[in-house]
Amino acid sequence: MGNLNVAAVGAPGLAADIGKKGTVSDMTFYEVKEGSDSITLIEPSKYPDKLSSLFYATEMSEFVILTVDKIDSFLGETIVMVDSQKRSKGWIVLRNYIQPEQLKPLIAGTCLEGYEFVEEDPTAMRIALIDMAKAEKRTAGDGTCGSCPVDSHFNVKGVGTVVLGSVADGYFKVHDKMTVWPVKKEVVLRSIQKHDIDAQDGVKGDHVGLALKGIESDELDRGFVCSTDPSIKMTQKVTGKVTYNKYYRGELKDGMMVHVGHWMQMVPARIEKASGKDADVEMSFDGQIIHKPGDEGVVMYLEGGKLRVIGTIVLP
Repeated sequence: MGNLNVAAVGAPGLAADIGKKGTVSDMTFYEVKEGSDSITLIEPSKYPDKLSSLFYATEMSEFVILTVDKIDSFLGETIVMVDSQKRSKGWIVLRNYIQPEQLKPLIAGTCLEGYEFVEEDPTAMRIALIDMAKAEKRTAGDGTCGSCPVDSHFNVKGVGTVVLGSVADGYFKVHDKMTVWPVKKEVVLRSIQKHDIDAQDGVKGDHVGLALKGIESDELDRGFVCSTDPSIKMTQKVTGKVTYNKYYRGELKDGMMVHVGHWMQMVPARIEKASGKDADVEMSFDGQIIHKPGDEGVVMYLEGGKLRVIGTIVLP
């Protein structure tokens, strides 16, 4: 059973031509199924008004389709976001007679530099994406504990609490005991579904529905993490160097309020100390951020005008 999570960013509409429309929130999900293999396309339907919509869509994905119908600041911000999350596999679709030569200077030096320019042919794209999903051959045999950040949650009659999300790393299986962060509550994984089909395990990259025993839906929120991984931690303060993207002209200042994105979290943080782009930054979170040691967070400044993505920082 293979699955491929695809962020459909840039100009809207292409995902609807490739897949069947599913859940709609600040992201719109589209699905394609062929036998036991599937594609999940995620469109950031509230972007550019909500930067979080773009962040979550790309954060949940392993592959990106960037559709370009005009060259503007929102295209630039989208390129910077994708590059900050190091999504190095993808396609670029050009509309309105835009030529590759017009885009290449914008993606030079970014992870999008290796993207393939493809024709806008939804049927051919659907076939190629399914072939990619089949080739994933996800297995649970590596012995690695797994984590699933929560995108949405609800109560299902006769089933109980269900959360939806994409497996961030590792794997877990039915009947595993999991910890729900940040509440640190132990639950039992009653069942797993992938695209409405029962499964025995969840593997990195799977888009899953998890039925949990031991917690109520109203105790959960987007950004919580269900995990079997003992290395998961929560951090309230971070000191480290921010790696600025090459397009961000400003720099962090004492007292600025930023947001740090990781998994399905966008956590507000205050800059306590900043003394130039080459120096360490000290920041304090409004609450705590959930992560594994060494994970990277995307630093965003929502009042930043045309470019709200600053760069990245390594979490301790």
